[in-house]
Amino acid sequence: MFRKMRRFKQQLAEDECIEILKNSTSGVLGLLGDDDYPYTVPVSHVYKDGKLYFHGAKTGHKNDAAMNHEKVSYCVIEKDDIVQERVTTYYRSVICFGRIRIIEDQEEKMKAALMIGERFAPDNKEGYMNEIDKLFKVMTVFEITIEHMTGKEAIELLREREGIKL
Repeated sequence: MFRKMRRFKQQLAEDECIEILKNSTSGVLGLLGDDDYPYTVPVSHVYKDGKLYFHGAKTGHKNDAAMNHEKVSYCVIEKDDIVQERVTTYYRSVICFGRIRIIEDQEEKMKAALMIGERFAPDNKEGYMNEIDKLFKVMTVFEITIEHMTGKEAIELLREREGIKL
């Protein structure tokens, strides 16, 4: 169903991909938007147990697209270093394919909102609890169930990790 990576030697292991998702705070969500145009939007995410969570406003393009077509992609760029002398970029990234849903169950929505608050303000529980209390009714919480994931890094980084001189 999903394509195999063409440059498979540069493919990251699944556990490396998961670490990138856990450690990164943002990525770009790709959805099928109005008139079947791709719609991409940056979001801040939390990864847990094969799923990504993020929040947004109650209405908007992202919400409409998510309700109209559940298949999405999500890309996280962990490393993007331009190396001028080698005329290249040393990169490491992950792309996820999955299905998005808006969390409707209020208890489940609250658990996800708390997880997001804890991730982005771990030292300010009072602050994120106040925000959740204030905005919960007008907040949408999204969940992406990851069905396929690949990560890739620049060949130079692979060689460096394997101790091969550039």
